[in-house]
Amino acid sequence: MLRIQRTIGHGIASFLTVPVEAPPVFPLDIQQFRALLQPADVILVEGRLRISSMIKYLTQSTWSHSALYVGAGAPGEADCIEADIIAGVRRFHLEDLLPYHVRICRPIGLSPADRQTVIDHAASKLGTKYDLHYIIDLARYLFPIPVPQRWRRRAIGFLSADPTRAICSTLIAQAFKSIGYPILPEITEEILAHPTTRRRAMEIFHIHGSELFVPRDFDVSPFFDIIKPETPSHFDYRRLTWLD
Repeated sequence: MLRIQRTIGHGIASFLTVPVEAPPVFPLDIQQFRALLQPADVILVEGRLRISSMIKYLTQSTWSHSALYVGAGAPGEADCIEADIIAGVRRFHLEDLLPYHVRICRPIGLSPADRQTVIDHAASKLGTKYDLHYIIDLARYLFPIPVPQRWRRRAIGFLSADPTRAICSTLIAQAFKSIGYPILPEITEEILAHPTTRRRAMEIFHIHGSELFVPRDFDVSPFFDIIKPETPSHFDYRRLTWLD
């Protein structure tokens, strides 16, 4: 039975990782991109796969994937870690992200020692496979069935038996959790009681309980600075030449 489940899961994963048409992105200079990064930075990615479209729809976000920058190691050694739907938790090269729209999320005030602890925690998961139930769960959204906005977030982990096994953003969130660094704010009784914040507070409360984080959480987190690597260096709008 387990073998059949694995066969089905791999078949679905292969289908979900088929590329889809996507808008063009601003070209990135790899040297400038690498110079902006610091170890333990989170890189958000606007993916171009079928699974990317589903995640963006369910989370109402531009970002469908996240990776952890671990910094330069030995010559030729990959400098990023991700949870890939087929390969599982693996290292990959920063250059692989050049065709994509990306964003850098930098944890605020992290010491070099804590940065290394975050990286070591993520590296300890190398080889872990993606959660099979999560893949099957996402396959339900291959069909154009509308999901009410208030249910979309919870729908991601509806069937996941072990949502912390290997899902891109949860892997990274757990690495930060190992040093006590938050991704989203804690929910107080005052916030839960307020009618204008209760719904968002309940969503965050569910995230803390399930530990099923998504790329959008790093984007909206008050504990991460946002850096746009596409921004030209030494930009001065007064030097632009406009056509009449």
